[in-house]
Amino acid sequence: MSAPLDRRRIGIYLLIAFGFTWTLDLIVFFNGGLADSPQLAPGVTLFLVLVALSMFGPAIAHALTRLLTREGWQGMWLRPNWRAGIGYWALMWVLPMCFILAGAVLYFLLFPAHFDPSMTVYRNQVQSLTGQDLPVPGPALMVGQLAQALLLAPLLNAPAIFGEEFGWRAYLQPKLLPLGERAMYGVMGVIWGVWHWPVILMGYNYGFDYPGSPWAGLLAMVWFTFVVGTVLGWATLRGGSVWPAVIGHGALNGAAGIGVLFLAGQANMLLGPAPVGLIASLPWALMALWILWKAKPRAEAEGAKQ
Repeated sequence: MSAPLDRRRIGIYLLIAFGFTWTLDLIVFFNGGLADSPQLAPGVTLFLVLVALSMFGPAIAHALTRLLTREGWQGMWLRPNWRAGIGYWALMWVLPMCFILAGAVLYFLLFPAHFDPSMTVYRNQVQSLTGQDLPVPGPALMVGQLAQALLLAPLLNAPAIFGEEFGWRAYLQPKLLPLGERAMYGVMGVIWGVWHWPVILMGYNYGFDYPGSPWAGLLAMVWFTFVVGTVLGWATLRGGSVWPAVIGHGALNGAAGIGVLFLAGQANMLLGPAPVGLIASLPWALMALWILWKAKPRAEAEGAKQ
């Protein structure tokens, strides 16, 4: 007989996670939103600061839910589990870069007029900020960006990403496992996507210049969080800890803008070349489909709890 859902703790967790993050998002909205956010320091806006802080909402919810419900601190998915997990650490370090590049290439193959190998738009942005052109040619710049994203991004992004993954993958995911692995991935994807909705409504990721704005952007974000969350959730379950998800999510965030560097003209960001686009997310979707096909039955999935 399968274990029942712990609806009380799930409800408390979601109330805190959404309440914390959406409160900060509302502060951003009433202070200029994304477009007119006050500048706190050179290159630092209120939007950037509060959105960075909002990423810790899921982790705060994890800790407070355990405290408020006297759940204790067992089963936190923090133990690295090297023997079972090291391969998933390595996979999550490199796979996001591969998927992001594949998605961008697919987008530019379908929309070749949007591809600019000289990175003109990016160079103009740098010149407007610094007053100087980039001193390196396009290919060298690309290699440098790829190396930085691959080698440093998972580590540099880990503190902020932990704020999300310690909540989503280390707390909510095990709580939803009684639904079965496949259903759990679907519910997790919807919840994670809806959690992003306030910033999407402010133009983050997709802007406003696309058909069906802003509703199509809200649905596209849910699709993205479903396919990416399935990959991260699978790595967490199979690797036996939250750390593969932290690494994979950090690598994703660090490399997400690579395709945009080569963008020319007004692209439909709902489609790509960033991985949040429907076309650019297809490599993630293919792996998510494979994971769902291979997912364990409900009883075996519940046995994966720590």
